[in-house]
Amino acid sequence: MIRLKRRNTIWLIALALLTFAGMVAAAATPVVQFMLLAIFALSAVASTVEIGRERETIIDALRRAPIRNRISPSAKEALERAKARGGYVSEDLMMLDVGLIALQSSPEGIAMRRTRSISKDDDGVRPFVALNVEPSEAERHATIRFEIYNQYGEEKFVHEMRAYLREGEMNIMTDHHLPLAGNRDVQGAGDWDLRVYVDGNLVGMHNFMLSPSMNERQRRLAAEEDIDMGVYQIVDEVEQDVTPRLQDLLQSQRQEEQSSSPSRSASNGTASSDAANAPRSRSRSRTTTRRRR
Repeated sequence: MIRLKRRNTIWLIALALLTFAGMVAAAATPVVQFMLLAIFALSAVASTVEIGRERETIIDALRRAPIRNRISPSAKEALERAKARGGYVSEDLMMLDVGLIALQSSPEGIAMRRTRSISKDDDGVRPFVALNVEPSEAERHATIRFEIYNQYGEEKFVHEMRAYLREGEMNIMTDHHLPLAGNRDVQGAGDWDLRVYVDGNLVGMHNFMLSPSMNERQRRLAAEEDIDMGVYQIVDEVEQDVTPRLQDLLQSQRQEEQSSSPSRSASNGTASSDAANAPRSRSRSRTTTRRRR
């Protein structure tokens, strides 16, 4: 990464004056003048342009590891979407969290909740962003811009503010909110986008969902109930052979076993009673024959 270091401008102007004085001197030969110009050019490049390293050192990686662990899943998703659309993410100004705060009034007071799904029953919604500011980016003013786009890609909310960056973690929330309840400009339902810019650079794209209010849902249901059903033709469904499930087969088998068990016990009882009465009848027949004799 290439940056301009403006803090060295005064020193560079003084060096330019000394180089010019050396070149206009009477004793300066062309070789000396060329050397002075070369030294000034190298000093100018080294003083104004900073070429950053593409790979961070192991010490920087270890130092920033706890900070990266604090990045929320919503911020990670927003960072990846911003990178895919040309956004630049600085390690010295890292986004830790991004989202929406929904406001809803009730007899008990105003309820505030963090959500990714809002509805027109809410009074309004306010976006926020959490940044981790390194010392190199601290102690300066930055322009924070929030934009909200509806499901059709239309811009519905824009808020730009000046924030003074301090070292460490900062939570930045908009001063105004997007009205939802009774807002005729907010219609329909679908996926909306929240875009966050820092100094004109896209740092995150957060996706959330808007749903209609309960009154709008009831109106839609009432409109559907008023539809004339005489226009539609009701067709009976054709019966189809359904393959029995294993559970149905086992259940029917159990029912058959339960119904057959009483009949078996009844048949066993009658057979035992017949066997018991058979000897009695034989004995009686013997006694009768003896008496006849």
